[in-house]
Amino acid sequence: MVHTIKRTLKEYGRGIIGGLIFSLPLIYTMEVWWAGFIAPPGYLLSAILVTFLLLLGYNRYAGMRKDSTFWEVCWDSVEEIGLAFIVSFLFLLLIDRINFEMSLDEIAGKVIVESMIVAIGISIGTAQLGQNDDDDDDDSGMDGDSKEGENAENGLIKTMILSICGAVLFASSVAPTEEILMIAVEAQTAHLLLMVFLSLILSSIILYFSDFKGSKTKDIGIKKMILHISIGYVIALAVSFAFLLFFGRTDGNSFEIVLAQMIVLALPGTIGASAGRLLIDGK
Repeated sequence: MVHTIKRTLKEYGRGIIGGLIFSLPLIYTMEVWWAGFIAPPGYLLSAILVTFLLLLGYNRYAGMRKDSTFWEVCWDSVEEIGLAFIVSFLFLLLIDRINFEMSLDEIAGKVIVESMIVAIGISIGTAQLGQNDDDDDDDSGMDGDSKEGENAENGLIKTMILSICGAVLFASSVAPTEEILMIAVEAQTAHLLLMVFLSLILSSIILYFSDFKGSKTKDIGIKKMILHISIGYVIALAVSFAFLLFFGRTDGNSFEIVLAQMIVLALPGTIGASAGRLLIDGK
């Protein structure tokens, strides 16, 4: 029972990360917010139906459990859409694109439009971004004392380089957009603090708690975990500042606005610094 719950939580973790990886640029896109605001109910229902059919097909032919019955595949698809609703709602709430002063129709429209891509990302993330048990065992053998002492410095340099590459890759899709400045200007202090907290939580889930492909979870000390998570977030902030500088988003803005933009952009950057470096490494 405990093992089943643990495995389910890991699957949810990979699913959430997958949903964010594949949909985050759209979550940050103004046109998608407006599409959810103006879309008629019939369009929204059609989007849910089409997404459900796509998830049925994916889970049946490329999902994690190939021997599932039709009803199990249906349940998995419904579960992924439900999880996508939750993730989209919380993320839009975090970046202040929805609030409880809006009408229920506006909130529902924005959440549904964003959720459809998130749901497909969740399905792919759950099935494809996990590692095999054999891979995990092999990783534990590579972390022996003899190799750890020999390659500690090279490992840290490699981690930093791959983190930079991952952060650049993920943050670049939204860095030039006006939405980053818009979210930063309108964000309250509480929103920014929650973004920092969420960035660190997502990084820890990717690196240590979801059996993400390429992660090494055996014999990892708390100090090493904190070090790697901190490195990833600091790199994400640095990459964010570099993008803001390059695209002229620091000109004429106060320190508070620049810092807020860095925090907003560091959210996808942190996902890239963590997940991206594992996928780029491919080991």
